[in-house]
Amino acid sequence: MNIELLKKLCNAFGPSGIEDEVRDIIIEEIKDYCTDLKIDKVGNVIAFKKGKKDTGKKVLVSAHMDEIGFMIRTLSEEGYAYCEEIGGVEKAVVGGKRIVIGDKRQFGVVCAKAIHLQKAEERGVCIPIHEMYIDLGCESLEEISSLISIGDEAVFAPNFEEFGSGMIKSKALDDRAGCYILTELIKKDLPCDTYFAFVTCEENGLRGAIPLSFNLQPDVAIVVEATTAADLPDTPAGEECCKVRDGAVISHMDRSTIYDKELFQNGIKAFEDKNIKYQVKNFVAGGNDARAYQQFAGGSKVTALSVPVRYIHSPCCVASIEDIENTQKAVFAMLETI
Repeated sequence: MNIELLKKLCNAFGPSGIEDEVRDIIIEEIKDYCTDLKIDKVGNVIAFKKGKKDTGKKVLVSAHMDEIGFMIRTLSEEGYAYCEEIGGVEKAVVGGKRIVIGDKRQFGVVCAKAIHLQKAEERGVCIPIHEMYIDLGCESLEEISSLISIGDEAVFAPNFEEFGSGMIKSKALDDRAGCYILTELIKKDLPCDTYFAFVTCEENGLRGAIPLSFNLQPDVAIVVEATTAADLPDTPAGEECCKVRDGAVISHMDRSTIYDKELFQNGIKAFEDKNIKYQVKNFVAGGNDARAYQQFAGGSKVTALSVPVRYIHSPCCVASIEDIENTQKAVFAMLETI
């Protein structure tokens, strides 16, 4: 496991639409291993590598580079900033958190009304993110305007760390874990000719994968993701979605895609034949770039292989190193079945 590469990817600044820092890391990592490499008009990185055989199908493995974040919408006379969320940010986890803003990478703290000023009906209620304010330690509009601007994007502050027994916590594990898996797979001798896509703007409407589906038109698409693990003490049995430490996650369906049954069945057989630890997602939730590949440009056969992640879309996502390794093995095994 290349922990330093995963750390570099997770700590990189990459909200939807500004994935440049992540893209540069990926290109530097894979450029010497690709048969062909290009960047399209919306910023997707598309790599092709010859494998041991030509299946007669255009096979794609995809992960998204972007992370949830915020966009500065206004600056106040008192020296505070206000923002809107980019992607599915859970407002309950935002208050009091450190964020990094704009090209100058300014640090700020997201805040809300002080507890002693809240009315009884306001206590215990999360206010909308656009009503929260960001404290950069400034005293005036002039001072804060010298540091950030309206339209600047922000993400949770970098915080990658190993902890416990083979665990990691970080912002942006969705989907830098997937990006990591793809970069490592490209370095291997592949069982078949394969396209790899590192796409933009998944968290904001699949806006990278949709044009890619038209331009590439894959026959088969394997989406490598991070998915919600709710394996917590207060979660009813059968509603955990998946469990950390139980291996790669394969799904029947989510809120936007019904996955190809043949790919699902062939994958399960391959995982079991190779003793790869895996689990089947037991709850219909979420969605990912598979929708774009299945529904646009004539459609593709799709499947999703995911790393189970606790506290997804939060400042501190939690995952197992072993699960990431098993998901990488599962993707390779799936390629062998095509």
